[in-house]
Amino acid sequence: MYDWRSGGFGLYIHWPFCQSKCPYCDFNSHVAASIDQREWLDAYLSEIERHREETAGRTLSTIYFGGGTPSLMDPEIVAAIIEKIRGTWQTVNDIEITLEANPTSVEAARFRAYRMAGVNRVSLGVQALDDRALKQLGRRHTKREAIDALEVARNSFERVSFDLIYARQDQSLAEWKKELHEATNLAGDHLSLYQLTIEEGTAFADRFALGGLKGLPSENLSADMYDLTQEMCEAAGFGAYEVSNHARPGSESRHNIIYWRAGDYVGIGPGAHGRLTGSAARVATETYLSPAKWLAEVKGAKSGGESARNPLKSEDMALEYLLMSLRMTEGLETRRYKEMSGKTLDVSKLNQIEDLGLIKTTETHVHTTQSGRLVLNAILRELAAD
Repeated sequence: MYDWRSGGFGLYIHWPFCQSKCPYCDFNSHVAASIDQREWLDAYLSEIERHREETAGRTLSTIYFGGGTPSLMDPEIVAAIIEKIRGTWQTVNDIEITLEANPTSVEAARFRAYRMAGVNRVSLGVQALDDRALKQLGRRHTKREAIDALEVARNSFERVSFDLIYARQDQSLAEWKKELHEATNLAGDHLSLYQLTIEEGTAFADRFALGGLKGLPSENLSADMYDLTQEMCEAAGFGAYEVSNHARPGSESRHNIIYWRAGDYVGIGPGAHGRLTGSAARVATETYLSPAKWLAEVKGAKSGGESARNPLKSEDMALEYLLMSLRMTEGLETRRYKEMSGKTLDVSKLNQIEDLGLIKTTETHVHTTQSGRLVLNAILRELAAD
């Protein structure tokens, strides 16, 4: 049987609505004139109940409200969902319950109500500490609002994380250094720092195709920004535990680690994915992308909001573990990889990549180095080509 316990068991709830669509965003998010939150609550509770029997006896370690903008959910709706979850699964004593939020003043005022609902970790989509850049990124808040929201968050939650996007248009290395210095001073226990990427299907992709988005950094400048990020975060006490994620010791995102360690997780809501291991096989679950379609299917179908349930072959599981685990500083556990795939990684390839200083191998693990994580996709292509 597949060893999902080494990764853990979590639950992801997707809230698909936003006040506006950011031009760089390729997540399943939608803008709606009105939302019947009670109708959505009933659907979430129904889906939690549907998963009860399949995962009976499991202990839940994490809950993650993602989106979209989950901080648009009424706090009492969040409270009712958490109460249902606690009545469905046994949970660890220190369960991590994360809610993503935007740092507008209206949402910040709701933080204490979310804390009362049971949320103990918030992830703020700050994205930039520069008003001009925030406008370029289509954000609705200002730098001042972001800083104020962070202050409220630190006073409301045990754990606080926020996101920044760098390698933006016309951003210099010196500007990023100044912004990152400010970020590490403002941070709670966790930072997610992403290089701007132009994703297919976004407004930025359309502009880029038409010759817009001038001033994007060169590959060399992007690499310098990445290296600077690692050095400054490490010096400030935020060690890199994943390609884009930095945390104080013990404050890593436990939910995301379930993904990266190839654990099991239930995915509920439009566009949510899941991985579940049964007695016969491990399956990948998908849900309908359209909020209206998902809602209608939950109301009328025995399969709820699921649009697909695909058994995973051993080679698929091994490849997924390879792709995810090498994102983390802790790396790939060779025992688990062999159990999944029935084979070991090509030693000659490992030696060649290690000679380049891009990975480090031990008796039990394969780790990417800081230089290796900068060219991770190339390493993955090489190792996955067996």
